[in-house]
Amino acid sequence: MIKNKMFYISHRGNLNGPNKKDENKIEYINQALDKNFDVEIDLWFLNKNFFLGHDNPLYKVNRNFLKNNKFWIHAKNLECFYELGKSNLNYFWHESDKVIFTSKGFYWNFPGTKLNKKNSIYVLPENNNKFDKSLNYVGICSDYILKYKKKIQNLKKK
Repeated sequence: MIKNKMFYISHRGNLNGPNKKDENKIEYINQALDKNFDVEIDLWFLNKNFFLGHDNPLYKVNRNFLKNNKFWIHAKNLECFYELGKSNLNYFWHESDKVIFTSKGFYWNFPGTKLNKKNSIYVLPENNNKFDKSLNYVGICSDYILKYKKKIQNLKKK
């Protein structure tokens, strides 16, 4: 892990709030990447193909697209999880877990769970209505990542 680096992760490509119409679309994801954010993407594996989409597999992508070290890949079906296990990508699987371990060794912490300064990713703080100002984490994933990046940068200045 990179010392003192904070990961700012756009949830499904969102920067300023949820956008169900565009989330997980390649162009939308690329806009977040172009602004130098990491991106959490939802990925399915069906009939030997990968697809982006939250509730359903919608947008077909090739393996080369997935080889981006700024992706945090949420496997949406078990077949995808097993297929990603053959790769060196950063991926995870969860259902109702409070915290899980990503393939790259990060804790993926949901709001309200205890954070670990060494390797926790603080996920969707907006769902908890209470922002953790401790900076006891190495990354944050949000639909409002622009807002949280500004908040964290201001906290670091103090």
